[in-house]
Amino acid sequence: MNPFAYLKEKVKKIVLLEQYPESGEVFLKQRRVFTLPNKPGLMFVLMLVVLFVAATNYSLNLGFALTYVLGAVAWVNTFFGFRNLAYLHLAPGAANPVFAGEEVLFTVHLINRRKNHRYALHVGFADKGHVAQAVDIAPESRTSLQLSHATTQRGLLAIPRIRLETWFPLGLLRVWSTWLPDMKALVYPQPESHAPPLPFSGVANQDGQGHAGDEDFSGVRAYQSGDALKHLAWKHIARVDIESGGSLITKQFSGGSASDLLLNFADLPSNLDLELRLSRLTSWVLAAEETGLPYGFRLGTTYFPPAVGELHRANCLRALALYGIDEPLAESQPS
Repeated sequence: MNPFAYLKEKVKKIVLLEQYPESGEVFLKQRRVFTLPNKPGLMFVLMLVVLFVAATNYSLNLGFALTYVLGAVAWVNTFFGFRNLAYLHLAPGAANPVFAGEEVLFTVHLINRRKNHRYALHVGFADKGHVAQAVDIAPESRTSLQLSHATTQRGLLAIPRIRLETWFPLGLLRVWSTWLPDMKALVYPQPESHAPPLPFSGVANQDGQGHAGDEDFSGVRAYQSGDALKHLAWKHIARVDIESGGSLITKQFSGGSASDLLLNFADLPSNLDLELRLSRLTSWVLAAEETGLPYGFRLGTTYFPPAVGELHRANCLRALALYGIDEPLAESQPS
């Protein structure tokens, strides 16, 4: 790192308090809010200097009066601009899991516990190119924002640093602060686009021995040669693409046979890339859920017995997302 970049990072950590993620609610006290003139503000200051010099050279009392009035306007603008952002409370929300390649939405809460309005606050990530959202906050109220960020790989994605800024009221000053909440989003592996059919074993399990009845419906299973056509589960088959290799589904009655469906990472070809194997298991989990078939799941030392439902699906996908990852994905760096 060159000396200039090193010094810049030191300033961020010491002056701007850009050190570690902050948990819980954060209060924007005076030391966390910074105010500097922007380009229009610098032009305004230059105009004041020219007016003051001209009034001095030509002894123009009206020139002095105009200069002082405009200077007072600049001071009032500074006060209201600083108050517009300072003493705001910030709280992290939640981030729903997504698949790699999708946009993750981080929810953050802005809380105004004071009696003054907050106008034109621009909130967004400090990443270059990210478009901030403008929001107004009424007195003694709160508002919630959803900030989207792209995902490229599975794991835990830490929320990038957030920048809050305002140019209220006259646009002469830029008032800003930064915030890095302790917040992460779970990113599942991207499902394989053309995954093979589900790996049914075709072996009857102990719970399915005997002759099938026609009255006590107990679930569904993969179609086996010799099954009666009247037992086909047409509602489930309608959600399966048979032409792409999907299996027919047969209704399971009490006392009938059932095929085991175990999604086992160890059964996948070892010559496949790790991420591709995880993507294939992800596709199989989603396919099994769509068909409504109970399925077991094994990934290394992690094992979930056959089940179906949102909780089982979430547990399997979380195990896939975090497999072999000791540390969360690195935080995005501000520009």
